Amino acid sequence: MSIRAVVWDVDDTLFDYTTADREGMRAHLSAEGLLGGGETVQAALGRWREVTHRQWARFSAGETSFEGQRRDRVRVFLGRELTDAEADDWFRRYLRHYETAWSLFPDVLPALDALAASHRHAVLSNSSLHVQDPKLRALGVHGRFETILCAAELGVSKPEARAFHAACEALRLAPHQVAYVGDHPEIDGRGAAEAGMLSVWIDRDGVHTPGDGPGGPRRIASLAELPAIVGADTRFGAPSTFG
Repeated sequence: MSIRAVVWDVDDTLFDYTTADREGMRAHLSAEGLLGGGETVQAALGRWREVTHRQWARFSAGETSFEGQRRDRVRVFLGRELTDAEADDWFRRYLRHYETAWSLFPDVLPALDALAASHRHAVLSNSSLHVQDPKLRALGVHGRFETILCAAELGVSKPEARAFHAACEALRLAPHQVAYVGDHPEIDGRGAAEAGMLSVWIDRDGVHTPGDGPGGPRRIASLAELPAIVGADTRFGAPSTFG
């Protein structure tokens, strides 16, 4: 049966999260006077990313709330005790810098345009609607999606099959009728494939080791390759640059 819908990850798939986080945190650290003392900007940014990954893993495992992981990111990064209000205030100041750097990847709108008439679209993110809904509105693509599902509200995170199946159920389609596009080879790529969907792994930098095999994720370097994979009647699709 043909693919009838595409479900999208958001961060580092549609939205250039890595660049926004890096530039936002750089500006925030400068404004907070936290770039002195011998630690380089790159080291501070690397430490922030490491803390973020560790605390996000705790949230994904159900060990803390969405707000709790944010507060603990600040406490661990700064290395000091803070009240919830103090941690929230620090994070809000960071968000102001982060949000000024928001942007879509340049291949996103052409891909959505190419698939608009042929496929339905939805979002499945390991974040919160509180975060992703306003972000997608600010980026001008919120109206492109029939439904937006996030782990914080679903109570289940990728790569669990139940998260992917929730998106299929929201679209009233079977998993084999739905493609999933995401940037993480395991959380998105392998997870969607094992959930029975057509899994498409967007690897723009080509820095990961391919782990796909029969039934595994399809690896692409640009969303220009997506229409050909999902069977859209369009000339937009490009051959894979990975051979």
